[in-house]
Amino acid sequence: MVDDVSSWPRPEVPARLVDAMRSNGGLAPVDIERFWADDAAAQRDPFGSDIPQVPLGIRMSWECVFAELGLEYDSWRFSRDEEWALGLSKTYNDKAEAIVGRRLLNEKPRDRSRGYPARKGLHDVFEAKNVWQAGSWWLEQSAHSEDELRALLDRADARLNGDLRAFLLPDNWNQERERLMALGVKPPLYRGQRGPVTFATSIYGVENLIFLIVDNPPLAERFSRTILRAMLAIAQVFDEEAGYTPETAPRGFGFADDNSALLTPEMYELFAYPILKGIFGRYAPDPGDRRYQHSDSAMEHIVPILGRLGLTGTNFGPTVRVDWIREHLPHAVIDGQLAPFTFSRNDEEAIVAEFLRDFEQAKAQRGLKFTTAGSINDGSRLTGMRLIMSAIQHFGRYDR
Repeated sequence: MVDDVSSWPRPEVPARLVDAMRSNGGLAPVDIERFWADDAAAQRDPFGSDIPQVPLGIRMSWECVFAELGLEYDSWRFSRDEEWALGLSKTYNDKAEAIVGRRLLNEKPRDRSRGYPARKGLHDVFEAKNVWQAGSWWLEQSAHSEDELRALLDRADARLNGDLRAFLLPDNWNQERERLMALGVKPPLYRGQRGPVTFATSIYGVENLIFLIVDNPPLAERFSRTILRAMLAIAQVFDEEAGYTPETAPRGFGFADDNSALLTPEMYELFAYPILKGIFGRYAPDPGDRRYQHSDSAMEHIVPILGRLGLTGTNFGPTVRVDWIREHLPHAVIDGQLAPFTFSRNDEEAIVAEFLRDFEQAKAQRGLKFTTAGSINDGSRLTGMRLIMSAIQHFGRYDR
């Protein structure tokens, strides 16, 4: 074990910490029990004046199982063969417990008798099919020209003006809802959505949306208004099915909008901003409500616009700096800003250097929860997570 790590000069930290890790059987120096106790305190309020250290947002993901266990990546089987997936998760957790002191992945089988039947969603209102392709789910484009888009919006409006509940819910919904509500299981609410740019480019095309906003702003604005109207209507139906009124419905909403980077600030303000403003105005109107945006892309140019929405949580792309986010979003907990491929490629010195960079920019106002600026991908290792824990414990403390 390396003594007095915290006394190392800052410029030397990444290389020396990695050397210490390699000389200790690949395990970075960290007091595991103390780390998790301090992390629990920090998680309660990342802005807290008395928290001991930066909270850690990384808890790995099922995608990390394959490289860690030396297996070929197979997301399709993992999502469908539960017995196999749970077996891998248990093996992974055994290793995680030894390296980072926690079992990180779920090992319990789903109780299918307590699950609601599938419902339709926003993409169904806009007639986009969700298909499995290249290892992930993708929405297929449902309109290819302005004429097709107008016709699609006409049909979407007709659905919204009709019996939307009957459109969204399956035939066996009523009996299943009655059975599950008697067990105390409420149906899930609608509090998250692909962001408006990502959703719109999925169903209308990237270039099509950009040209539409530039060449035909009135139709683009109609497209935006219909998306907002549909989201509010869907959320209301699902709230009512769970027994909530507008006054009692739980607060908070989050968007995942990677493609937001494709629009200029002016284009984003015309098309996307009204949707976020409308949703947050309904479901997150108060200062403490959850207003979240994930956009793991180079979307720093729209951060000032998002600042006007008062986001309380962010997970932006790795090129977006902590100090830039904090300037425009002073009350947002920043989930970031470690580049996902720095982590998944096990660039150990860069992992530490990126943490030091982000901590330096965040420490005055706090509110940083250190995690990847985007997804945690296959290749991200438990030893890398432990390295981050070590960096936080020795160089990311607020109580020094």
